[in-house]
Order: sequence, then C-alpha cells, then structure tokens
Amino acid sequence: MDLLWQRPRRKTLVDWPEDVDSRLDVLVRAAAAAGEQTSRSQVLAALVTAVEVRPAVIAELLHTYRQMPADALEADKTREDLPSVRSPGRTRGRR
Repeated sequence: MDLLWQRPRRKTLVDWPEDVDSRLDVLVRAAAAAGEQTSRSQVLAALVTAVEVRPAVIAELLHTYRQMPADALEADKTREDLPSVRSPGRTRGRR
C-alpha cells in the first residue's frame, strides 16, 4: 500500500515566532515519550492532515492563535517530564 508519509517531499520555509518553533520541538519530545521515533516535519505533517478542512474551523484556529499572549507557551521551557531528542544533521542556531 502506498502511504502518504512516504510520498515525494517538498521543502517548505516556515517563518514563525521562536516560541512556536520551540513548541514544535516539545511536540517531538512528547511523541518520543509515547514511544514514537519521529521528526519535526512528520509532526507538522500529522497536524496539518489532522485539521478539519472547514472555513469556520480554520478561522477559529487563526483567531485563537492571533489572540494568544506573548508568554502563552512559556511553560514549554520547563518540560522536564519529556525526554531530550537529538535532531539529525546540523544544529540549528538561535539568531
């Protein structure tokens, strides 16, 4: 059976706040805690494919995101309950 996650790849540039990028790392760590070996791109793909394609749903997600206070993801920085995950390849540096 042909699986979606094995289809040809396309690189996508994402420009978003550093805290959102850190949240993606936390999601990868959460997947590892559940026994999954995954990557940032697989987590993003899973989230994109899981969202219901209804205008009202997308609008509500956007509204919620745009109203989040700057420190909304602050608790992610203290997630000692999740394992560390080393990303393959070069280490991404902070600007």
